[in-house]
Amino acid sequence: MTKTELIGSIAEKANCTKKDAQAALEATLAAIEEALVSGEKVSITGFGTFEVRERGEKVAINPRTKEKMICPPSKAPAFKAGKALKEAVNK
Repeated sequence: MTKTELIGSIAEKANCTKKDAQAALEATLAAIEEALVSGEKVSITGFGTFEVRERGEKVAINPRTKEKMICPPSKAPAFKAGKALKEAVNK
């Protein structure tokens, strides 16, 4: 499902215009992004949790040159599905 299809689905289920659905979706995504940037977790009961996970420094190998490289530590957004979402997907 693309973002456009998601907006259409939200508009249909919420009985509102696509413009309103787009504004609501973009506001939700912006709020989640702001929370993750500030280091907070975003937990949506029954759906899942968005969080930032830290990756440590590691040694990797360049497949072309076989040369070892050091990858610096980084942060990555992660999503953990909630129990209700897992159960709905596994039906």
